[in-house]
Amino acid sequence: MTASPSAAGSGTFKIGGDLAVHRLGFGAMRITGKGIWGEPEDRDEAIRTLKRLPDLGVTFIDTADSYGPFVSEDLIAEALHPYGDILVATKGGLTRHGPNIWMPVGRPEYLRQCVLMSLRRLKVEQIGLWQLHRIDPKVPREEQFGVIADMLKEGLIKHAGLSEVSVEEIEAAQKVFPVATVQNRYNLIDRGSEAVLDHCTAKNIGFIPWFPLAAGDLAKPGTTLDKIVHKANATPSQVALAWVLKRSPVMLPIPGTGKVDHLEDNVAAAGIELTDEDFRALDAQARETV
Repeated sequence: MTASPSAAGSGTFKIGGDLAVHRLGFGAMRITGKGIWGEPEDRDEAIRTLKRLPDLGVTFIDTADSYGPFVSEDLIAEALHPYGDILVATKGGLTRHGPNIWMPVGRPEYLRQCVLMSLRRLKVEQIGLWQLHRIDPKVPREEQFGVIADMLKEGLIKHAGLSEVSVEEIEAAQKVFPVATVQNRYNLIDRGSEAVLDHCTAKNIGFIPWFPLAAGDLAKPGTTLDKIVHKANATPSQVALAWVLKRSPVMLPIPGTGKVDHLEDNVAAAGIELTDEDFRALDAQARETV
């Protein structure tokens, strides 16, 4: 691990083939209130956390209009606009009716409204990466994909991605617009999206794993993870995040927090270099556990 943490140690990936970011990014869901609803408990600390990102080499932020709702985007603009080298990716397509309540709305006119309002809140003329937060099962997916293609052609968004999708859904969307990224839940102990990750790796589609830090019970004394943690002088979450980074060159993990200290701990994972042997041993331990 490096003495001064920097996301630059995670390497780079070009989203859509031209937007280069450091692979270890920041998820901006946790800078809101409980239940991802309303203002954060400590607004000043949330702003400090965002302002610390450039110093730590973080050049990729993932947010959504539904975080708050709107609070996350507003805070990012307040703390960091103009963004310089930072790519602020956002998502749309989920509505909010209270804490921890999420309802998809995929009507084309609503998705267009999501983009227009995110442009206003983030104070930009084009969103570098906009992602469909969920495919709405009540609306034909071709209609949802179609309006995304239209907004790409109009220049409202530069690149587009999907969230919580299957390989089949990615391939269906690819027939309508270029899929630049996919955001599915994935971590050392949650491997349900392994096939999607392999597809993204083969197609050079950025894979954004949400909830990437999980290590579960793998860090009990005497386990493989426990031994690697002590060898690397790291935490279980840092080692789990280092494993995720090593898993694929298209991996773009976005650990999130509203506290500076926790942010610095997360970024320090970019300085952990797992050997191939350690990587395989952790993989084997995780597969035996789940």
